[in-house]
Amino acid sequence: MNPTDPQTFSHRTAQISTGRLYHFIDQVPSNYDPTQPPLVCLHGFPDSWFGWRYQIGPWCRQGFRVIVPDMLGYGETDMPHDSSAYSPKNICNDISALLDFLAIPKAVVLGHDWGSHMAGRFALWHPDRLIALVMLSIPYVPPKEQYVSLEELVRAYPSYGYQVYFASESSTSEIEENFVPFLASAFRTPEKALSWSKLNELITNKQINFTDDCLLNERELQFYVSRFQRGMRGPLSYYRTTKTRFEEEKEAQLPVHLPPNLPVLFLYGTKDVTCPPSAVRNAHKFISRLNTVAIEDVGHWVMLQAQDRVALEILRFLSSLSLSQQSRM
Repeated sequence: MNPTDPQTFSHRTAQISTGRLYHFIDQVPSNYDPTQPPLVCLHGFPDSWFGWRYQIGPWCRQGFRVIVPDMLGYGETDMPHDSSAYSPKNICNDISALLDFLAIPKAVVLGHDWGSHMAGRFALWHPDRLIALVMLSIPYVPPKEQYVSLEELVRAYPSYGYQVYFASESSTSEIEENFVPFLASAFRTPEKALSWSKLNELITNKQINFTDDCLLNERELQFYVSRFQRGMRGPLSYYRTTKTRFEEEKEAQLPVHLPPNLPVLFLYGTKDVTCPPSAVRNAHKFISRLNTVAIEDVGHWVMLQAQDRVALEILRFLSSLSLSQQSRM
């Protein structure tokens, strides 16, 4: 497993029971003990299984089987046209079906960004499949009692203003036509961040050399470009599910609290503008066994900016739990 070479990882595809085709990494240790629970890692936007490249090896070398899917709409996984396919209920059903395909009763689920939101919702939709939960960068937010539109949300949290643009149909073609500037504007350190308040104007600005100060080197950037050859409709569809998410969760009467006995780790960078301290504090109201780890002077891309620290903190969290045998229960 060489983090600079995607081909050195173990790639698989599966047609799962929900009808979707998923591409995923399935890294099994040479000395694998099946009583050790598998780790299922969910990436966010605009990312790929490759976002976990620096953590897969360290975890695998510690005896954990690491499974990292390209999420729906990304890479070599199916890309449905209908945005409702990307609701947390449907994504969580897909992850559960992937576990079925791999004959895994229970797992530790980890998520970053949108993957963090999906991991939190997996604990509500499929609590019986979960041993422990790790959320990165985006804290847990409970299902809402009343519908709040994306526009209303942004009025309360202006730093999320870019989400209104992502939810608009026009963003699909505009980002596709300016994909390298868009990607390079996303993968940046907090110190070199570019304002996304007018993202459509930013990515069409020919005066900016976007690859300067990008967290991705040229080879990594080109790999990401290759992962998005089918376009942006799928990845952007996650932002177009606000009403669907609310309706599905309301109908199912999902609880607002995570299961009381579920161990949860939340890990975030202190300079991540998408993770306000108030949201971190609020998550404690809904999670009984919540551990939080703040990584100083790091932004949103914790798996890149704090590669070893992320791997180590999560191993430390896992070692504190009595995990052996639980994956078979």
